[in-house]
Amino acid sequence: MTERELKLRTKSFARLVLQLVDSLPDSRAARILAGQLGRCATSVGANYRAACRSRSVAEMVSKISVVEEQADESGYWLELISDHELAPPEQVIPLAQEASELTAIMVASRQTLQRKMGKLV
Repeated sequence: MTERELKLRTKSFARLVLQLVDSLPDSRAARILAGQLGRCATSVGANYRAACRSRSVAEMVSKISVVEEQADESGYWLELISDHELAPPEQVIPLAQEASELTAIMVASRQTLQRKMGKLV
């Protein structure tokens, strides 16, 4: 996957998550989860863009780690939305799968970069 394709994929993820957030019921629990999910899902793409502009491999590893963390956290909030049945499974499951795939991509990217630095941890 190219840098451009991944930028588009992370942006699409954010857009679809925001659509889900807008469709959640107006309850206290839904508002809490919507806020958390909205912040971390939009952060995935924003931080990936920042990682692409890194000035060093070490800086890129750091920024990719943030993207990895935010993608994984998005998956967590999606699980809670599903557990509380705040949205239909057909809306949540594909987003949870995408959060998982984005997390895996970032883990692999971070590990590759760390190998290049000779610092796989």
